[in-house]
Amino acid sequence: MATHKSVETKYMEQRDEFFRGLRNLDRRSFLKVSAATLGASAGLATPHSFTPVAVAQGAEKAADAPPFRFAYISDSHLYEKEVHDRFVRGLLRAVDDVNHLDPQPDFVFYGGDLAQLGQVKELELGAQILKNLKAPLRIMVGEHDWYLDMGQKWQELFGEPTYSFDHKGVHFVVLNSVVEADFWTARGMSPMERMMTVAGLDNGLQSPFTVGEAQRKWLQEDLAKYPDDTRLIVFSHSPLYKLYKPWNFWTDDAEEVQAILQRFKNVVVIHGHTHQLLTNRIGNIHFHGVLSTAWPWPYAPEGMPELTIEMSRPDPFNPNDGCGDGEVLVHPDGLVDKVYSLWNRNPITVSRTFLASWGKEDVPPKPNRPSY
Repeated sequence: MATHKSVETKYMEQRDEFFRGLRNLDRRSFLKVSAATLGASAGLATPHSFTPVAVAQGAEKAADAPPFRFAYISDSHLYEKEVHDRFVRGLLRAVDDVNHLDPQPDFVFYGGDLAQLGQVKELELGAQILKNLKAPLRIMVGEHDWYLDMGQKWQELFGEPTYSFDHKGVHFVVLNSVVEADFWTARGMSPMERMMTVAGLDNGLQSPFTVGEAQRKWLQEDLAKYPDDTRLIVFSHSPLYKLYKPWNFWTDDAEEVQAILQRFKNVVVIHGHTHQLLTNRIGNIHFHGVLSTAWPWPYAPEGMPELTIEMSRPDPFNPNDGCGDGEVLVHPDGLVDKVYSLWNRNPITVSRTFLASWGKEDVPPKPNRPSY
């Protein structure tokens, strides 16, 4: 199993000086230091060019498909470093974590909400840091990246938000699941007012997230090329089920998307947005949340999936507790072991057998502190 060579003690000992000087760096110097810190060099693998890929090749047979790993980073919510550098340090740490994995993952998936307010400098800073990844990058959009300029800058940097690709016999689909109905025009909102409203989650003004009719049609057409035994992994920012509507931990047309996926034997959905260990299963679809590098969310007061093993309550005096990154081991059958590499804690693995057995086998460790 791949292991992290960077641990809390190493960061404390080796990076204190770097972090103390962070506020005093201009932008150009900051990016040079971050590149040096993360081990960037001319000899590193070429990062993903951010060009969306749509491949219509037939999937390999399960018996012939090798297992493989990819890593994930998500929900960094970057401000400009002059405004708030802690979230910047979180993303730097995650990139360093992934670059120290041995062996390296096949690719790194970024799960959305790279920026906090979708501003140009936030997104450009995030893109610059992510370029230091050794492994190729795939990326998904979040609502914090989108609603200031309706995705203009994000798409300039990363391409279309909806795409698919094939890798080692698995078909991957990336969706923009944070589409909202227009609540801003009639209210005469400015772009920043619209962005702040979406960022507020429980404000009662915005509409629920959706995938939307256009993307559902695209999804049907994309999957029509593949037989029912194709191994399928879907990335969405919001969970593709209805968890807790007041916080918009919710996708309003989730059942319609699930209906499109139901004909496939094994489907895995990996989502961002919720900043926590989160596990669910609906029929043949296995759902996994991912950690944030910025902050952990509390668990919803109702509607929690029965298969979720909630992580221990984060320490409010430790800003990194409950945050992290992780890996996904894809087995030949297309189901996954989901590794949550929590900073300052032992990693937690939610195995494919746990979901396949409806929670009867390989149960992850229970929390030692009740969650919020």
